Amino acid sequence: MISVKEATKNYINGGKGKTTMPLGRMFVLAFLAGMFIALAGTAATIASSTVTNSSVAKVITSLVFPAGLAMVIINGTELFTGNNLLIMSVLSKNITVGQMLKNWIVVYIGNFVGSIFVTGFFTLGNIYSMFNSSVAKSVISIATTKCNLSIQEMFFRAILCNILVCVAVMMAATSKTVGGKIIGLFLPIMVFVICGFEHSVANMSYISGGLFAKMAYGNLGLETAGLTWLNFIVKNLLVVTIGNIIGGCATGIAYWFSYYRKQD
Repeated sequence: MISVKEATKNYINGGKGKTTMPLGRMFVLAFLAGMFIALAGTAATIASSTVTNSSVAKVITSLVFPAGLAMVIINGTELFTGNNLLIMSVLSKNITVGQMLKNWIVVYIGNFVGSIFVTGFFTLGNIYSMFNSSVAKSVISIATTKCNLSIQEMFFRAILCNILVCVAVMMAATSKTVGGKIIGLFLPIMVFVICGFEHSVANMSYISGGLFAKMAYGNLGLETAGLTWLNFIVKNLLVVTIGNIIGGCATGIAYWFSYYRKQD
């Protein structure tokens, strides 16, 4: 294990590699990260879809979902929310604002495409019909709820979410072993899932999955007002992305100020 100070320095120095890699490689690594988060999110929904006690279902979901970030970190892929920590490299003048924004844009698009790829294949593979369509009902219900949150709810939940995601990334960075990294990231992600915070990349799969399931199976007796592609892209995803950026950058600034900035 290394200190948080050393982990912060390592991330800052690694920022140049993240932002200068070829765009094709950056996109493929982002595509994989979107897939990993989508696979973990859907698996978490499947695991809890037949549990009638809401609290127990939430705990089960929170125990499965961290597998997504574990796959992202261990495989060295590119996740938009975690890459908000690149603000530390900007503050340290290792990279420019333009390089950071280029990375964010390419990675965000790659994450989105990877997420849609997984939910599309889940639909084509009829996986949402598991447990007598209980999975489809859960997926549609989750997506509808997310699309009907108020802008205020989405925004502040998104800020808190990416604070925890970035803390998880930094905690994982303090370990040099695979097991240590997984243990380090697990608890912050578990907390964000239990609290119902909003993660833009997770929502790419949660809401697209709900929309695809509704297209494939109908509304299954559920009230689905507000579950539209317009609300998904313009309302939820836009607001949550802005909140995630604020939370992630604030966390990065706090780490940079506390562990890297030269104090007078």
